[in-house]
Amino acid sequence: MSLVPLLPLFHRFNREFFDGALVVGSKPLLSLRWSDGRLRKTAGFYRSGFIDVGKQGAEIVLSRPVLEHLPQIATESTLCHEMIHAWIDLVLCVREGHGPHFHARMEAINSSQSRFQISVRHKFPVIEKPMKWWAICPLCGSRSAYQRRMRGAACRYCCDRLFAGTWDSSCLLVYEPACKES
Repeated sequence: MSLVPLLPLFHRFNREFFDGALVVGSKPLLSLRWSDGRLRKTAGFYRSGFIDVGKQGAEIVLSRPVLEHLPQIATESTLCHEMIHAWIDLVLCVREGHGPHFHARMEAINSSQSRFQISVRHKFPVIEKPMKWWAICPLCGSRSAYQRRMRGAACRYCCDRLFAGTWDSSCLLVYEPACKES
């Protein structure tokens, strides 16, 4: 499914679920956008503060890679989820994640309509990147998968067990490629 424009959905949800509180005049209190393709683990997020260099504001970003191949109700529930965060921050002026204000508004929206359901955590399929490296402890032989090599990383188990929790160079992880390229 192709990506839908977010602003019309935002204005509809603002009228239906937030009594128009996220708009002043006809201008939203925050910006909305699709991610540039790097947001791959979560369906979206809300943030406020310094968004751009020297520019303060608030924005909702929805994940293009996670949502673009799902039905539109996935986009709608994610947008509404992030709008709850914006409403709590910008209208109620409360700092909270998924606390009592969030749950109360989520339950009110879920009970007022049946098109989609908002949840605290999504269960959308997330494309996993294959691990590139195995980090191997030279002392105990334990292996952990890593996306990139970490300079100076040591085996926590061995440092705790053999050196009273102090970092020691004998526990430095050795990296080898996770899969051989053909």
